[in-house]
Amino acid sequence: MSALSSQPQIPPEAHSSSKAKQPLKDSPPVVVPTAKSLSSEPASPQVAARPPPVPKAERPRPTIRSTKAVLSMTPTAIQRLRSLLNSPTPQLIRISVRNKGCAGLSYHLDYVEKPEKFDEVVQQDGVKVLIDSKALFSIIGSEMDWKEDALSSKFVFNNPNIKDACGCGESFTVA
Repeated sequence: MSALSSQPQIPPEAHSSSKAKQPLKDSPPVVVPTAKSLSSEPASPQVAARPPPVPKAERPRPTIRSTKAVLSMTPTAIQRLRSLLNSPTPQLIRISVRNKGCAGLSYHLDYVEKPEKFDEVVQQDGVKVLIDSKALFSIIGSEMDWKEDALSSKFVFNNPNIKDACGCGESFTVA
């Protein structure tokens, strides 16, 4: 046997350059510009760009609701809130928490015209109360009560999240 016979045989069509090459399966189609698509200005693009992708349809965002009650109100608190809210200029009461006092945080109640963007609305027995979104984690699970005694009358919050409070009960700390 000769040394040439041990080499693999190459088909004759592989040597011919007269046949056109087959395009790759995953390659984009070839765009040949026509005289109409070409511009005579040098700054203008000479090939057509691909159209932009079709925007996806927007899904409505799900609303997340807590399973634990944010705030519960006693009947005396509801009665007092109802008398406050039935004024000539109906307003809402907004509960927030501020940095104040010797323990760190203190409850703050305000009259507001409408809820802010991220306020939590608590409604119980026809009375609406707003809770500031920043105060939500320190108020969640609390009970709002109205207390009257010989020296004062005020809303009292029974909060299970309180870890420390000052002696007068004005300020608190949550963990």
